[in-house]
Amino acid sequence: MIFNNGEYNDLEQDIIKNLKEKNIPFYQNIKDLNINKSKLYFLNDKVYDNENDNSVVIFGNINNYQFLLMGDASISVEDNLLNSYNLNNIDVLKVGHHGSKSSTSKGFINQILPKYSIISVGENNRYNHPDISVLNNLENSQIYRTDLNGTITIKINSQLKIIPFIK
Repeated sequence: MIFNNGEYNDLEQDIIKNLKEKNIPFYQNIKDLNINKSKLYFLNDKVYDNENDNSVVIFGNINNYQFLLMGDASISVEDNLLNSYNLNNIDVLKVGHHGSKSSTSKGFINQILPKYSIISVGENNRYNHPDISVLNNLENSQIYRTDLNGTITIKINSQLKIIPFIK
């Protein structure tokens, strides 16, 4: 189990207690993780005063396809990432914060140029996510949304295949 940066909240402390009791390892502030022949890089190594901004942000290159998973990170985290890393030509972006207008800025999208964007969002959610400005920012990316497409599966062999489960 990998935790966000920052202080542990009550729920996380309870989870850690259970993990320790069951001798299950957990991590915080890791830089990378090897999985088979691929490596995941944990890019968000700063601690913010906002729990969403402390989200785990993961970059991975799997079979020459680049993935960027943004958690709930906001535009300020996006700016820090662009200043710290050479992120461009992302194949699959997991859009930050369910498509909230606090994430997925036009400048960020113009730099990373995602081919496919996945928005994890509940149907008829009370926040009206995803925000129309985020959808507009992603206009040059093929968008998949869990509220419209249901579960979204990504398969990688010699080619990348995104399979939505249409309701």
